[in-house]
Formats: sequence, C-alpha cells, structure tokens
Amino acid sequence: MYRTVFILALSCVMLSGCSTSKEEMLPAGDNTMLELWNGADGGGSTSRQSAAARDTLRRPLTGSETQADAQADRSYSRTQESEITQQFPRLPNPDMVMYLYPHLADGNTPVPGYSTVFPFYSQTQYAMPGERTEAL
Repeated sequence: MYRTVFILALSCVMLSGCSTSKEEMLPAGDNTMLELWNGADGGGSTSRQSAAARDTLRRPLTGSETQADAQADRSYSRTQESEITQQFPRLPNPDMVMYLYPHLADGNTPVPGYSTVFPFYSQTQYAMPGERTEAL
C-alpha cells in the first residue's frame, strides 16, 4: 500500500519537473557572454572583483614557474636515464614450486613424482610511475 503511494507520488514529482520550459527556468537575460565577461553584469564591486581575479589569472609566468613547467614536461619524456631505470618497473611475481607425487595415469600407467614451477600471477603486472615496489 505505502509502496504504491510512494511510487505514485514520485512519478507525479518527476512529471511536474518535465512541464517547466527552459526559458521559464533559465531566462536568457539582456547581456551577451562578452558583455558579462567585460563586467556589464551590473554587479558593481562584484564585477570589479571578478575583473581583478581574471587579471591575476592572465599574468605571465615567472622565471621559476617557466623552469618548473619545463622540468615537468621533461619528466614525462623518454631519456636514456628513464629507460634504464624503467619508468614502469615489473612487480614481483614469485615462482611457485609444486611437487606431484608418483601416481597412475589413466588407471594403469605409472608416472614418477616430479616438481614443476609456475608463476604466481598469470599475467605480468607493472607498477605505475612513482609507485613503491620495494618491501615496506
């Protein structure tokens, strides 16, 4: 009973949301985006504050920022050093040793006992750059 009432109420709410037009919910306004960007939104001090914030974002990079940016670009590039140290090292995949005891195959053929070696993981796993691979 309560479930039916809940589903009915939920569907009424959802259908009422679809009955509102976009223009009614979000009127276009009188200004274009360029006018709003240039501060014609009529906000007064708020538009001056946003213009100052935009000017801060538009400033040129300092020397240290340019150098740090160049170093960050080089850290992703392939060099002889990064190739040697392997940017994506293989994760350890220990070998598992299993001993099979002497047994009979197909009920009458004797098979002597032997050892076999296989990797613990079926696929080779690689570490992400910077991921710790040594023991804690």
